[in-house]
Amino acid sequence: MSIPVIITRAEPGASQTGPRVDALGFKPIVSPALTLQMDPEVALPPVEDFSGVIFTSANGAKFFAELEDDRSLPAWCVGPSTAAAARDVGFTEVHESTGNAVRLAALIASTIAPPETPMLHIANAAAKGDLQRELKMRRYRVKFVPLYRADVAPSLDPVVAKMLKDKVQAIMLVHSAKGANAFVTLTKGLPLSSLTLVAISTPAAAPLIEAGLSDVHIAAAPNERSLLDKLKEAAATLSA
Repeated sequence: MSIPVIITRAEPGASQTGPRVDALGFKPIVSPALTLQMDPEVALPPVEDFSGVIFTSANGAKFFAELEDDRSLPAWCVGPSTAAAARDVGFTEVHESTGNAVRLAALIASTIAPPETPMLHIANAAAKGDLQRELKMRRYRVKFVPLYRADVAPSLDPVVAKMLKDKVQAIMLVHSAKGANAFVTLTKGLPLSSLTLVAISTPAAAPLIEAGLSDVHIAAAPNERSLLDKLKEAAATLSA
């Protein structure tokens, strides 16, 4: 019987991760810990006022595309999945980093000098931080626009809730610290001892470590390819 793998990533990403997990021979169970929605109180400024657009998530590219048809700006993307999303919505000049905001800032600084006009950073409200700080240190001007919100999902998938109650051994994939915090909120009062955690980064794992998980595996790089490689490694330790 294949090991169940709980996918906590928000949609539409969760439904993209599911088939990849299935292809590795595991049983994917999609239970997003977050729901994403456009923030109606945030307006997208005119893109002609900017020298480039920065995406620190695939969802940023998708929400941008819902509001704007112009794809003339270069797109600076935090990792492979974000770069793929930017290409999918029509960007032709796409620069791809290797998975976190610090590396993305370093890529920008090694490629272009600080332009006369600011760069536009599209993300959710929780994303303002490392990238802004790193680019400001390098004298780049950045306008942060949180086009969408990531809210805690209404509930766990009932299958996942029952698995936790019955202490069924399973692996859980976590793509972000915000998602991990949301999962902790959704599982309040439920035992987590049967879970093996595979996280995309150390910060993403931290909320669940604080919640008591001890069987924790961290991806070698903060991208889904490395996350799935670590999933295979973690599963091997369970079946050994």
